[in-house]
Formats: sequence, C-alpha cells, structure tokens
Amino acid sequence: MRRAVTIKHVAAEAGVSLQTVSRVMNKEPNVRPVVQERVLAAVAKLGYVPSLAARRMGGSRSFLLMALNDKERTIEGWRSGEGTDWVDQMLMGGMLKCETHGYRMIFELVDTGSEHVEREVTAAISALHPDGVILTPPHSDNPVITGLLSKLGLPFARIGSVATGDGFSISMDDGKAAEFATRRLLELGHTRVAFITGSDQYVLSGARLDGYREAMRSSIGGLDEALIGRGDFSYESAVDAMETLLALPSPPTAVVASNDRMALAALRTAEKHGLSVPQDLSVISFDNTPLARFADMSSVVQPIAEMTSTAADLLIRFKSGVPELPDSSVVAFDFVERGSTAAKGAG
Repeated sequence: MRRAVTIKHVAAEAGVSLQTVSRVMNKEPNVRPVVQERVLAAVAKLGYVPSLAARRMGGSRSFLLMALNDKERTIEGWRSGEGTDWVDQMLMGGMLKCETHGYRMIFELVDTGSEHVEREVTAAISALHPDGVILTPPHSDNPVITGLLSKLGLPFARIGSVATGDGFSISMDDGKAAEFATRRLLELGHTRVAFITGSDQYVLSGARLDGYREAMRSSIGGLDEALIGRGDFSYESAVDAMETLLALPSPPTAVVASNDRMALAALRTAEKHGLSVPQDLSVISFDNTPLARFADMSSVVQPIAEMTSTAADLLIRFKSGVPELPDSSVVAFDFVERGSTAAKGAG
C-alpha cells in the first residue's frame, strides 16, 4: 500500500523546514530562488499535494473565507420547506471561486437581530481564523457586525449593500432593478402599478422602493402612495398587503413584489378574488428562484452567485496583496419575462 506523502517528506527531501515548504507552496516572498527550486523539485519528485493544514503553516493566511447568512430567516425557510435557492446560489458562487484559488468557504448562520450578535461573530472568527468574511443581507448593513470586523482589521465584503463605509460593497443596483420592472409594466399600458416592499431590516428594500417611486413619478398616472403595500419578504405579509391593495377604490392592474414568495402570494390572493393572471393582474417578482420559474412568473434575476463570487475574489486578491481593488462593484441584473405579465386589457 502506497504511503501518503506529507509536507514532512517534502521538507526532508529538500532539506528545509516545514514553514519554508509552506511559504513556497503559497507563493509567498522572502524565499531564495535556489531554495524554491529545491522545494518544487521535491514536490514534483514525491507527487505531493498540499493539505489545507500544511498551507497554513506559513502563518500569514488561513485559506478560509467565512460567509455569514441570516440565521432566523434561513432556518425558517428550511423548516417550512419553502426555502428558496438563495443559499444554494450563494454557496455555489463563493465555493467555486474559492476552489480556483485553493481556498475553502465556511458557511455560518448568525441572527442579526440578537443582542449577542457580536459575541456570536467573534466566536466564529476565533474558531476559524478566516482570511476574510462575506456578509449577506441584512448582515451587510449591520453596524455592529461591520464595526467589529473593522476593529479587528479583518477584510470583509458586503453583498447587496450600497452604503458607504469599510469593506467591499457588491450589489446589483436594486433601485435600478425595481425601476426597470416598474417601467416594464408601464410600457405594457398599466397605470395603476403597485409595489410590495421587503423587510425594513434590509437596506436593499428601501433601494427597491426608491426605484419604484422614481418610475411612477414620471409616469402618466403619477405616484400614488396608496399603491405601496408593506411586506417583510414572507408569504403571509404579501397576502395582507395584497388584500389591502385590492380593496382600494381603484385597485392595481399590476404589481411588483420584492421577492418570489411575495409575488406568488400576490398572484394567489388575486386568484382568490376571481382575478386572472395576467389578464386582470400582471405580476413581476424579484430573485428568479425555482419558485418563480415553476409558477411561470416574470422576474428580476438577482445575480446571487456572481455577487458572492465577486466578493470571494476581492477578499482573496486583497489577502494576496493585490493593490488598488475597487471599493464597490455592481453586478448586472437580468430580467426574464414569463406568463405572469401582459398588456393591460390583453385578456
């Protein structure tokens, strides 16, 4: 049975320390060319593949990134069986990017509303010693978390955040996306276009509402604040919002909902009132999760995987000493039109 080759065998073959082998494998400076050649020759001769533990011996990097997601909302989605693929897309984008750089990404759940959030984040950092942290909404704009990471001097990236401050900001321009969706409905002849907001915990919810308002202000019918329904990303909140909107003296003929689950709630509530989609009501959702595809809903495509990939890439390049990295990055959103939208009166 063939013996596993370890960093100790490479060090012995090259006549150097374990730390020197680690520095060479990590392409770090301050290793003489002649020593580097000896180590690489030993690696080639022995067929050595470095483990994560071996690579960390150099001391300057852990080769780990830690991604923080909202604990309460994630677990709620898992337990109800109504979770979206937001987490899947986030993990795919981050993990695949890490793989290309020889990194690993660890996924941690933290309750952003907990009074112990600083302690929870500190404990995770102490246990993992990551090279950087990826924050997803609403952690991206939580001043307790971002302040802690800044104080620790730990690089971090804020997905879905357009706020100024420390860390790398990566977004899709939620305001422009909501404006685009609203204008699409206006182009279809709808003048009574409603909007169902997301949770106020998320800064992106406000950005999307601003985009909707911008589009409606310049429309023929103008902006009517009564057409704004308050939701929190849950199905139930959108049902309540839609009931209120349909009870208006002049109800909407189209609606933009801030996520797929709320869009489905709007669609089902309309059907309960005897309305047909899209003949009587057009619906556009956000995110384009499988829920939107299965329900044949037109949707703004949120580039979750691309944003996480960008976040991981920036953190790894920063840790590698790459200069002049952008403080903020905008990843383009997309839009898919399906069977939930039609011209007003098309039925």
